[in-house]
Amino acid sequence: MKGMKSKFWAAGIAGLLIASVGLVSNTVAAASKTTINFFTFTAVPDHMKDLQAMVAAFEKKNPTIHVNIQSASYADYWTKLKTRVAGNQTPDAFELNYENFVTYAAAGTLLDLSKESKKDKSFKKSIYYGKAYDVFNLRGKQYGVPASFSTVVLYYNKDLFKAAGVEAPKANWDWSDEASASAALKAKLPAGTYADFQPTQFWEFYKVLGQAGGSFLSADKKTALFNKQPGINALNWLVGKTVAGYTPTKAQMGTLADDAMFKAGKIAMYHSGIWLFDSFKDAPFGWDIAVEPGGVSPGNHFFANAVVASAKSKYPNASWKWAQFMTSDPAAIKIRLGANWEIPAISNKATLSSYLSKTPPANRAAVFEALKNPVTPPVIRQQNEMQDVVNAWLEKALNGSISVTEALNSAAKDVNAILAKE
Repeated sequence: MKGMKSKFWAAGIAGLLIASVGLVSNTVAAASKTTINFFTFTAVPDHMKDLQAMVAAFEKKNPTIHVNIQSASYADYWTKLKTRVAGNQTPDAFELNYENFVTYAAAGTLLDLSKESKKDKSFKKSIYYGKAYDVFNLRGKQYGVPASFSTVVLYYNKDLFKAAGVEAPKANWDWSDEASASAALKAKLPAGTYADFQPTQFWEFYKVLGQAGGSFLSADKKTALFNKQPGINALNWLVGKTVAGYTPTKAQMGTLADDAMFKAGKIAMYHSGIWLFDSFKDAPFGWDIAVEPGGVSPGNHFFANAVVASAKSKYPNASWKWAQFMTSDPAAIKIRLGANWEIPAISNKATLSSYLSKTPPANRAAVFEALKNPVTPPVIRQQNEMQDVVNAWLEKALNGSISVTEALNSAAKDVNAILAKE
């Protein structure tokens, strides 16, 4: 009996030792796992589950790294990010659009990913679409890897074109072709339906300026150039559409937003982004897209979002691994494409075949045709201030209170004052 008790005690002690070893082992494993915070706006609100699926795939491949998702809507994201940076609580990794990239890179907020990519033997820059990768380089240093891109195309209502007997837009159209189609459509469309919609504002003006052969700023970003003759031609093109009655005024639009007007069959041609494809898929009419008509040269918007890392992150390598995975790993790309969560900025067109095969629109190839002549936004550190100033003067030209030339000269004077503070 005594011997039996000794065996039980021995077995019990052995069990405790095994449990203790297991507990210590688990504790050590937990302690050795790196947690990085990732801040997103592009996943909000429709793609949070897709982002969680990406994280799960990443953590399976990188079991020593945990990604903690933090999110905010686009409307709140920039204020929250600015506050976190100022409070020394910058996320390890986060998203930036190209328009805000320079502000954060120039301020020293971002990690130089060039150093991390050189350590990564599996990394190849060629996996990304070249322009999308290069725009996140500042002064020879790579501060971001592109997650997605988008552009603007010419949507058109096939039913309205057919009813008016007007030929549908073609890839080789220029401004004169669009103007001729607008005039023909206006003559046949019922009251309250408009031939064209292209707003007179900063985001359209700099693109149309590129089509007119002009530049928004000098190469050193010290002088505004948009008030030269190409800028005058560009603004006359935009304002002229409203003056001619092709594009509705704000009063004529009433409470309807421009995308709602197109979906309601009230606009025949509509300049807008590819992010609206899903919004229009149940439109009660046939529609398709074409590459936007150019002026003296073709030119198309190019927008991109990137994953960046904090210069103060304690885990630069883990942040780099997540950034590269989310933007280029086949598992992440499959999730993104399957969810219609923007277009991954990768160079392999075969990988994008599932995107091209979806309809509507039938002519999704136009999305990639537009990449041949990209026009990126003019970006400075005081980006919002510059945009607000330009928009205010463009609005004056649109409502006819001052001439196009006066508006552009006044806007250039104000922008030059902003550039002087850069």
